[in-house]
Amino acid sequence: MKLAVTGCNGSVGTRVVLAALAQGHIVRGIDTVPCSEPLAGILLREDRKRDSGQGEAQFEFRRVDLADFDKTLAALKGVDAVVHLAAVRTPTDYKVQTHNTNVVLSWNVLRAAAELKIPRVAQASSVNVIPLAWTDRHDFEYFPLDEEHPCRPDEPYGLSKVICELQADTIVRRFPFMRIASLRLSWSLPTREDALRDDPVRRKSDLWGYVQEDSAAEAFLLAVTGEDGKWSGHERFFIVAPETSANEDSEELWQTYWRNVPLKAGKDLKGRKGFFDCSKAERLLGWVHKE
Repeated sequence: MKLAVTGCNGSVGTRVVLAALAQGHIVRGIDTVPCSEPLAGILLREDRKRDSGQGEAQFEFRRVDLADFDKTLAALKGVDAVVHLAAVRTPTDYKVQTHNTNVVLSWNVLRAAAELKIPRVAQASSVNVIPLAWTDRHDFEYFPLDEEHPCRPDEPYGLSKVICELQADTIVRRFPFMRIASLRLSWSLPTREDALRDDPVRRKSDLWGYVQEDSAAEAFLLAVTGEDGKWSGHERFFIVAPETSANEDSEELWQTYWRNVPLKAGKDLKGRKGFFDCSKAERLLGWVHKE
């Protein structure tokens, strides 16, 4: 399969490219800044292979401003699937930059994929579609959080991710041959230890969540390469480690910081069990978190 990976220089984007190459896919990396290590070294090797007539390069790179629809269309032409990761990753000044950038990029990528009849897209959404890290207002209705929980962001980053999911709903209604996964990533890090903090209060707003970055990359590849027919159209998936990044038991964290939030029927927070329910990703994508 030939994959386009936007935002390929980012932490998750790099891991997606490396994992896709390891699986034998051909990858087109796309970013607004020059290709950086470790991908720059791979690009140099692949360019030499192509120039010497040793076969098709497995990895190519294009520097593209995806805010321009025509440039986006040209950049995606000829691929079989798209992993869209290019975005501003924080609310920045809480005004317009994050919202306006992310909303335009996601629409351009989704609409270009539809125009080019690219049937598979996986895009990075965020756990912050539910107010978490970037707000002081939390209105959790139950734990663990799942894809049915209402999304009521009050800041531009979370809102931009809600909108990208609504864009995907719109695209698949008009172009039913497409299948789009919106992956609600938690904090993506190399190890659980990188997410640990001495004081659990410092992570209470994002419910002590994280995802190991290679496991996050695997979720994107499963979303675009899986062909078992378990899902169609557009689906949202939480992609979070099954255990928290805190050393305290989850029931203790719940009772200390969120005692007024009820548990969903049939669920528990025993041991270090996480505050996110990712069973949908396991059921439909076959994704299981790995450290």
